[in-house]
Amino acid sequence: MLRGLAAAIALGVAALGGSAQAQTQTTSGARWIESWGTAQPLSPPLRRPPSAGPAPANAPAPRPPLPSPMVPYPETLSDQTVRMVVRTSVGGPRFRLEFSNAAGGPAVTFGAVHAALRGKESAIVTGTDRVVTFGGRRDLTLFPGAKAVSDPIDMPVPALAEVAVSIYLPQSTPVNTVHSLGLNPAYIAAGNVAGADQLDAPQLARSYFWLAGVSVATSRRDGGTIVAFGDSITDGYATTPGAHASWPDLLAARLQANPRTRGWSVVNTGISGNRILKAGAGDAAVARFDEDVLARPGVRWVLLLEGINDINMSIIPGVPDSEDVTADQIIAGLEQIVERAHLHGIKVAGGTIMATKGLPFYSAEGEAMRQAINRWIRTSGRFDAVIDFDAATRDPADPLRLRPDFDPGDHVHPNDAANRAMADAIDLGMFK
Repeated sequence: MLRGLAAAIALGVAALGGSAQAQTQTTSGARWIESWGTAQPLSPPLRRPPSAGPAPANAPAPRPPLPSPMVPYPETLSDQTVRMVVRTSVGGPRFRLEFSNAAGGPAVTFGAVHAALRGKESAIVTGTDRVVTFGGRRDLTLFPGAKAVSDPIDMPVPALAEVAVSIYLPQSTPVNTVHSLGLNPAYIAAGNVAGADQLDAPQLARSYFWLAGVSVATSRRDGGTIVAFGDSITDGYATTPGAHASWPDLLAARLQANPRTRGWSVVNTGISGNRILKAGAGDAAVARFDEDVLARPGVRWVLLLEGINDINMSIIPGVPDSEDVTADQIIAGLEQIVERAHLHGIKVAGGTIMATKGLPFYSAEGEAMRQAINRWIRTSGRFDAVIDFDAATRDPADPLRLRPDFDPGDHVHPNDAANRAMADAIDLGMFK
């Protein structure tokens, strides 16, 4: 009984929040920074109403929609193992896993958790499997709204390495806290095979289930955590699954290629469909800022790219007027994010909103909003740095559009080549 009480207290302390600059020291004097992380969308996406009006008469004929990178996953897991693949940005001599039952609902119990370096497909590298514990226990119960951090896992992980995280769900468990657009594969297999070298005939998914972050220990003082905070463009919606081709992934690779910036990690907390001011796909950016930025260990920079969904939901025909926002309101929301980051000693780089001409509902009203917001980002002086994603990706022959070779066909989500241009547009000097 006393042991169980002690474990419960330990989990309760782990769930308590603090600023990103606090609670990052290890007992050996090193500190923890987040090497990989994801956001957990908690609100249902706002869908265009069936009664939405037609596109403007002069709009171009719509192209077939892009194939969705999201793969369906079971609504419930029972006596099954889920093996998820994440890629580190920085390495370290040991690491910790962070889990969340942020969506509430019933308690979630993991009968076993394992971590290993990934091999091919669902396999792990032989000899790298580690049992993950929480306060010395091999099982973990996440109560509604709770978070938990594992004990340190004594295995070195390299930078830009794929790590397999396996969780076993012994009882019927609704899948209620998930990042649907994982881009990296996840494998679902029968029974408790969390420590197996290879999974037998697993079901393929592409999401992160309850897994929120991977932190590494570092003794370096010349780096920290960079959070890429945004929507589907940051999430990597139109990039090649499994290729680590989103601009945050590519930025991480650039940082590791330069000996002077190898102490910096990059964490992608983009949510497809996310907005600055209103809940839709995930809580609004101004609401989830604490969870997805301040609660991450070692954060020193935020790269902020949000706003296109706020604009589009204000101009799509048939969307209720209650969803409308103005350019001034969007700017005020961005400014609040900057102010709150600065209160915690975190710097913010503002990313300009990219061109969207060609969307069926594109309009002069929406374009005027985008231009006003971008003008403020570039000239207000409120940001510690500006990343001109718009200039890096627009078509020189028609600056209101994405470059044709950057456009996958939907006129809004940048492809692999465009994400490369976005990552290359970031001045690494600001991290030195």
